[in-house]
Amino acid sequence: MEQKSEDNSVEKTIFDAIAQGDLDLFKNILAQHKSNVDFFDENGMTALQHAAYKGNKDMVQLLLDRGADVNSGKHEYNYTALHFGALSGNSDVCKLLLDAGAQPTATNSVGRTASQMAAFVGNHHTVATINNFLPRAEVSYYSVPQGQQTEAYLPSFLVDPLHKFVLGVNIHPVRLALNLQHIPGLLENADKISKVLEMLCKKEMTRGSDTNEVMAFKYHYLSYIVREIHNIRDKQKPSSEEKKHDIVEVFAKKLLKPGKDGVSLDLMDTFLKDCVREFPYRECTTFHQMVTSLTSKDPPPALSVINCTINGQRGFVDAIPYCSTCGEEKPAKKCSKCKSVQYCDRECQRLHWFIHKKACNRESSAPATASNAKTNIDAGELSAELKNLMAG
Repeated sequence: MEQKSEDNSVEKTIFDAIAQGDLDLFKNILAQHKSNVDFFDENGMTALQHAAYKGNKDMVQLLLDRGADVNSGKHEYNYTALHFGALSGNSDVCKLLLDAGAQPTATNSVGRTASQMAAFVGNHHTVATINNFLPRAEVSYYSVPQGQQTEAYLPSFLVDPLHKFVLGVNIHPVRLALNLQHIPGLLENADKISKVLEMLCKKEMTRGSDTNEVMAFKYHYLSYIVREIHNIRDKQKPSSEEKKHDIVEVFAKKLLKPGKDGVSLDLMDTFLKDCVREFPYRECTTFHQMVTSLTSKDPPPALSVINCTINGQRGFVDAIPYCSTCGEEKPAKKCSKCKSVQYCDRECQRLHWFIHKKACNRESSAPATASNAKTNIDAGELSAELKNLMAG
């Protein structure tokens, strides 16, 4: 009886340490607790679920290392640790839980998955992290010869690079091209990478009731872009006398070149619509939804349709800045000359300069007073919008 009381006291201290975010206390008390870490509070929540809800990556990792049940289902409303991680908005916590075997399709008492709950509270990056998750074993399967094969489809050294490539949340084609260039081994083996991605697509579409149409389309989309970049490289003459162009630069300039109005990315739109058109599983719901959106009276850009399909629909929230080249959120740099556009780094700025240089020269040569007046107008408009939002 005394031992049980002592265990209860330790368990309560663990819950308290999680609530307070006290990692040192948590480590110390967890070290004293030698038994199973899957104990529950009065609502059926485990320590792992509490740590996930707090978005505490270190505590989540420690509990997983101690064998915490990542899919514990005794919560009174059937929330799993992944549901709580999704609600916390911490994508790293969600990734840890998914790597540990969390089931992204598990639903709570109102029939919502973790991804759907994250979308409901506006944690869009968390939604994308869950929607884009792929167990490493799905990729490594192709690194082992199957049946009568004498050689695997994928060399073993490409398993981790390809897995990393697939997990990426930013699906802007220029960002994917940069990722291909930066992740060792991918560009040099583009033909194998593309083939394995198409096989992953086919495998996903033949799972029966477990089919994930969105991931199947993502594999097709990635394969389509890898093939295009591979084709650009193949078209370059091998002659050592002729200057070779940067493949990513050629690809980026092809897609980022504005249309006749100087704004619309018509070439990118056409390229991405062709990608959707070539998706081989034309009877699936995901394909029909994309086609319906793309052929509507006033269709959104194809990139927007594909992004919403893969990463989930976003609310109208966002005054989030984006890189003008690759669409990465919250880029670190601004154009040093005009300060009006933002980039991830010098590489993104270099790729976009062929478009931006005319506008940059115009803006930087405009009178300072006019520039300040514009700033004041924008600030006033923003203030009015905020007041309207608050009133609403």
